[in-house]
Amino acid sequence: MEERRKSPRLELESKLIIKRLDGQESEQLSIDIIDVSKTGVGFNCDTALTIGAVYEAFLTIWTKEVIHAFIEVVRIEKIGSKFVYGGIFVGMPEMDSQRIEVYRTVQDLSK
Repeated sequence: MEERRKSPRLELESKLIIKRLDGQESEQLSIDIIDVSKTGVGFNCDTALTIGAVYEAFLTIWTKEVIHAFIEVVRIEKIGSKFVYGGIFVGMPEMDSQRIEVYRTVQDLSK
């Protein structure tokens, strides 16, 4: 399978809470992050989300800081009873994306 990601992905053990922005569903959902890069995130969720929808997210990174972000769902795959999603960050400040990139660089150097 051809790699289509713009930035390398990192594994990150974390949770994030998301909610839909269009007002249809204000319920907050917990999801499990599979990987994250400075441009997007892969995650698992038991609830079906909508492709193309933008969700508000609060990502807790390895330093325990919280990054406030908006994620557009661009890929959905159902595996068993879980849904696996790929999302891109929408309008993420450069400072926040650089914090993710610095961590990737440190991980690469330690290998």
